[in-house]
Amino acid sequence: MRVAVCQLNSRDDQTANLSTARGLLSEAAAGGADLAVLPEYVDYLGTAERLPPPEPVDGTVGRFFADAARELGIWVVVGSFHERGPDPAHTYNTCLVFDRRGELAASYRKIHLYDVEIPGRVSYRESGNVAPGADLVVVDCDGVRLGLSICYDLRFPELYRRLAVDGDAQVLVVPAAFMMHTGRDHWEVLLRARAIENQCYVLAAGQVGQHEPARTCFGRSMVVDPWGTVLAQAPDTTAVVLADLDFHRLATIRAELPSLANRRL
Repeated sequence: MRVAVCQLNSRDDQTANLSTARGLLSEAAAGGADLAVLPEYVDYLGTAERLPPPEPVDGTVGRFFADAARELGIWVVVGSFHERGPDPAHTYNTCLVFDRRGELAASYRKIHLYDVEIPGRVSYRESGNVAPGADLVVVDCDGVRLGLSICYDLRFPELYRRLAVDGDAQVLVVPAAFMMHTGRDHWEVLLRARAIENQCYVLAAGQVGQHEPARTCFGRSMVVDPWGTVLAQAPDTTAVVLADLDFHRLATIRAELPSLANRRL
């Protein structure tokens, strides 16, 4: 399976963001990708005051990417968008997966919300306007099991262990808008750890650059193999990177180093 991770610099213009994302998906398809992954909040990343009204899964954003998947004939993971939430004060941070026909194959609402206070550096409380999801989601993609997650989920290894063990995931998907101050130290380390400990490929598509005065994202979108080797990594700009996933290699790693089979807890 050939995969693409798409790196964006989404801003406070939804129309422009969607246009850029569509161009990157076209580039991924032209490169032979079977599956393309977009980052978290591909629809909008800016101030709360300018956020367009949140939508249901089958709203404008959902239909836009369903059409793109169908027209390009590829699987598309819409890293996340602002889904209409349980009340007017909260949205869901929701990942959508569309198959080659443009049909919705799965949706996942981000479980772990980024509530962080670092004095003098960052103050961010995602739970103030986002409601958490509750369900683990694994979806079959042309016979390959994809485990879904979003950004801050990356810091909770128990989620990925359940995706790999209970959900039989072979690929872990991590769309993100990882902050610069943590990303430069933790992003690659955590991605490689999740790949190694769960013996899965990891597809990590990130936002990059400045999005508003108080938010800069790290980028460095990448594909990691089950041995922890980085197969492809994006430069520090809007980009698409491609990699080929070898599931014979995955099976060999799991057979020769059977850590999942050997677990006792």
